[in-house]
Amino acid sequence: MKTRLKPNPRPVALLGAMVGAFFAVSVSAQQAAELPNPEADILSIGGTVTEIVVALGQQHRLKARDTTSTFPPEVTSLPDVGYIRALSPEGVLSIGPSLILSEEGAGPVEALEVIRAANVAFVEVPDTLTPEGILHKIEIIGEALGVPDRASDLAAEVQAALSDALRDADRPEAEKKRVLFILSTQGGKINASGTGTAADAMIRMAGGVNAVTDYDGYKQITDEAVGLAAPDVILMMDRGGDHGAADDELFNMPAIRLTPAAQTRSVVRMDGLLMLGFGPRTAEAVRLLNSALYDQDM
Repeated sequence: MKTRLKPNPRPVALLGAMVGAFFAVSVSAQQAAELPNPEADILSIGGTVTEIVVALGQQHRLKARDTTSTFPPEVTSLPDVGYIRALSPEGVLSIGPSLILSEEGAGPVEALEVIRAANVAFVEVPDTLTPEGILHKIEIIGEALGVPDRASDLAAEVQAALSDALRDADRPEAEKKRVLFILSTQGGKINASGTGTAADAMIRMAGGVNAVTDYDGYKQITDEAVGLAAPDVILMMDRGGDHGAADDELFNMPAIRLTPAAQTRSVVRMDGLLMLGFGPRTAEAVRLLNSALYDQDM
């Protein structure tokens, strides 16, 4: 079974940023001056934060974004200040925002100290991995943007969608599939999710069982550990490059070759921001992953 899941291209009424090697991009003052919308005053850092700004109908106020902000596709035309964990104070401040909305975990710390010391309002949005956490993100961003009523409406819509998706994804423990989320196969080494991660939370919400529970976070694991995990399904982000692996390469890896997932060639690939962002589209992600795990329509 090979499943490649693509998110619904329409914004909900309407990610984790992912670990990788990126570099900060400095945006010139000239670019900022040439922005077409005079109402634009917000720099949004973090893909989920940007999604929520758009879902609240405030996309016209976006002045710039970070590299992880890729949904909806229209936001990619905005100036890019760099990767969330490798920000440059010069690049951020050259945009001239009056408000910076940042997902928790932005950095490096030294850059944030300089940015926070500037005369710019800075609101940090907690990176939480629960349905309640998603609603809290919406509330915080709505308050910061001065649209609390819109935030309340969006939160109610998201809550209803999540409740329905979680109910439909629930199944008896004995029927749940064991899922191994692989962040990277770079250099032939498997970097996989343990507990306490966005991948772990999504697997459980979608009706699966995380195959690795003996450590927290993401970690490079041994071939023996993969064999002991005995995953029924491999879950990965839908991306290529050094961090990804084509199916033949994946299932021929010594660590994977003898697992139940390899015997059935069961791999699910999903858009990283959709799967790991925990934002307005999380109900969609739960339904897509559940359907892929159990080969059914929800």
